[in-house]
Amino acid sequence: MRIMGIDPGTALMGYGIVDEEGTRLRPVTYGALRTEAGQPLALRLVQLYGELNRLMDEYQPEAFAIEELFFSKNVTSALAVGQARGIALLAAAKRELEIFEFNPMQVKLSLTGEGRAQKEQVSFMVCRLLGLAKSPRPDDVTDALAIAICGLHRRTASRWMEAAEK
Repeated sequence: MRIMGIDPGTALMGYGIVDEEGTRLRPVTYGALRTEAGQPLALRLVQLYGELNRLMDEYQPEAFAIEELFFSKNVTSALAVGQARGIALLAAAKRELEIFEFNPMQVKLSLTGEGRAQKEQVSFMVCRLLGLAKSPRPDDVTDALAIAICGLHRRTASRWMEAAEK
């Protein structure tokens, strides 16, 4: 199973693609999509959509996981992040990928067992689970990998529940 995780943003969108091979997880690729600050939002969204599609064409994920919006003090940036999130969801939906959405607390709980875990704890677990020597930078990339791992955990749990109900 191959999943793509996304930490949405307009200036910087973290992505991570992870393979699940039996009980092992393997990072396929990860990084950040960046847009130029001075560009109009619409052009930034077009750029992000194009780059997401390019990544999906190249790596062919079977599922998609994305962070839900959480309360933000800055309404303008929250709206822009929501729009970036929307184009990421659109790219996944057009490919008919299985989509998982998580709030930050769910991601932290899935990786560390603690919903209020610190970033360092999540980063440690991402490195541990994926066999990485150091945490990817910026933090948005580590978050995207954490979201992908959370999606794999959810998918596995769903399959177990379905099997138990039969």
